[in-house]
Amino acid sequence: MVPPGEPRSYYGQPVIAKPVWSKEIPLYFWVGGVAGASAPLALLASWRGNDELARRAQGAALAGAVISPVLLIKDLGKPQRFLNMLRVFKVTSPMSVGSWILSGFGAAVTLGAMREFTGLLPRLGRAGQYAGAVLGPGLATYTATLISNTAVPAWHDARDEMPFVFAASSLATAGGLATALTPSRSAAAARRLTVAGAAAELVLTEVVKRRLSERVGNAYHGGRPGQFLRAAEGLTGVGAVVVATSRGRRPAAIAGGLAVLAGGLLERWGIFRAGVASALDPTATVGPQRDRLNHREGRPTRYARSDGSTPSG
Repeated sequence: MVPPGEPRSYYGQPVIAKPVWSKEIPLYFWVGGVAGASAPLALLASWRGNDELARRAQGAALAGAVISPVLLIKDLGKPQRFLNMLRVFKVTSPMSVGSWILSGFGAAVTLGAMREFTGLLPRLGRAGQYAGAVLGPGLATYTATLISNTAVPAWHDARDEMPFVFAASSLATAGGLATALTPSRSAAAARRLTVAGAAAELVLTEVVKRRLSERVGNAYHGGRPGQFLRAAEGLTGVGAVVVATSRGRRPAAIAGGLAVLAGGLLERWGIFRAGVASALDPTATVGPQRDRLNHREGRPTRYARSDGSTPSG
């Protein structure tokens, strides 16, 4: 029996449908983040004449641009469905904007890769690098806007912080991959990017957990999502420390960079699974709604955030 005043749903059934995306989608979030942050790194390295780092970062951006549509099409089931998303451009739709960003990013980094690896079309290739550096941050973060624009409590209630979490994680993982692939003498910028991105990611993830209401935040703390996120924090933190203290030791730099990269993947997977868990928990939807009603009517709130505020929206 439900205690008096406890938020409830019809016979305890979920209020909203759980996300139907396949496992390729969190993998796409990760791959797109690495690729999107690698493009500005490639341009910066090229500006500074660091050809070794520029080529590896540009190669990572190109690889991500190739893999990302494959993951999306695998989830959609048919290539035509991806092409259909390009028939119109709807600025109010994160999915529409994201599809165009991914397509433009792919063309841009391909031109940039031709310049870096073959020396062909140097001016057009440089323009492609600039375009990739502009579109890359959008590719890395639009997926956060996409999931936050749903009714899933664990995603929607974290809408103010989620794009910044994805951005920081993308910087860390792009830096980690570049650190692992680039000789130590040329990887100083990648190491700094890894450490800075990882530090920001850990802080922002903690902010999300503390800002959410008790019921919604449980999705990030408990069960398998919580396990994934704790493992992600551990790998990211340890990997960043190893990278920061590697001091030119190539094996340590590779191990640290790969740890940060794995941490970013587990973080995306944990966030994805937390969304599914919160969608299946009816009180995660009804509880905050009841809290907002109680707040407006001056009654005690049950699911207020840890800082005492009440979730809005």
